Amino acid sequence: MPGSEASAAWRIFLCNWVVIGLIATALLIAALVLGFSFKPTSLVLAFAVAAAYLAAAFHNMRRNSGAFSTIFFILGSTGQVLLIPVLMTPLTYIAASANLPLQDAALAAWDRWLGLDWHAYYAYVTEHPSLVYCAFLSYAMIGWPVFGIPIVLGVAQHYRRMQQFTLAFAIALIITTAITALVPAVGIYDEHFFANPDAPFQSTAFLDHLRDFPRLRDGSLRVLDMANLTGIVTFPSFHAATAVIYLWALWPVWWIRPVAILANIGMLLATPYIGGHYFVDVFAGIAIAMTAIAAAGLISIRLTRQAPQAALSLVPGGAISATPRSMSSG
Repeated sequence: MPGSEASAAWRIFLCNWVVIGLIATALLIAALVLGFSFKPTSLVLAFAVAAAYLAAAFHNMRRNSGAFSTIFFILGSTGQVLLIPVLMTPLTYIAASANLPLQDAALAAWDRWLGLDWHAYYAYVTEHPSLVYCAFLSYAMIGWPVFGIPIVLGVAQHYRRMQQFTLAFAIALIITTAITALVPAVGIYDEHFFANPDAPFQSTAFLDHLRDFPRLRDGSLRVLDMANLTGIVTFPSFHAATAVIYLWALWPVWWIRPVAILANIGMLLATPYIGGHYFVDVFAGIAIAMTAIAAAGLISIRLTRQAPQAALSLVPGGAISATPRSMSSG
């Protein structure tokens, strides 16, 4: 493993902890100021899973005398990327409680201005059961890469890209949450289909959104159960943002690239149908992903340019020591 790659990845990994700490602080302050609370039992599992990955990562480093290894980066990155939505998902609920005027009419108007016919898209997919099934599978792909990307990038020894992925993921979710507070929307299914009992298809993912969204806006939902939170986002689409970020993260690994292209393009195409999103939500999500990737790249360049020269030495088990001065005995 190139030592410079490990040293750069370590510095970005530390930066990601700063971002996670800021997210946690924002969640705590927002919850206190706006009167939100959490069911204590719902917090245990969510944090326990992330903590287990992180504890295993640092245990692995300790066994290797402070050296970084593939296992450390895989476990550490997985723990971080699991922790980010644990903290950010309730923030999307708090953002929805701002109760600003709904923007569904404006979003639908943007779709029309772009010449995109959501009704034709809906009808075509619904008339082909195989496409409906593929759409369900593709939309659900948002969860699996959280575990798969660190493994693939770790095996391929793209440690810097792994940490940039975590940072871009966090930045995209922060931007998405901020915008959705300012541009709240119910979604296209509510506008066109839920009033029609004969609609041939209704999205269960959208029903989960609709269950909590009105209660957040009218103030009747202020106790959040982490085990049942799904994310309250319409514009922009975070599914679309993650599809782009996932594809970018995996692009350097040639043997996974065809699968990444197929899976993430599928998620983009499924987002309006399963998520009840306007097409403009998808385009906005793509723009946010590109912004987050660029920001993560610029931050990582700045961090690695400032990095002190690490002392590098091979250690047993395929690891390489790239220990920052703060971790060394001197």
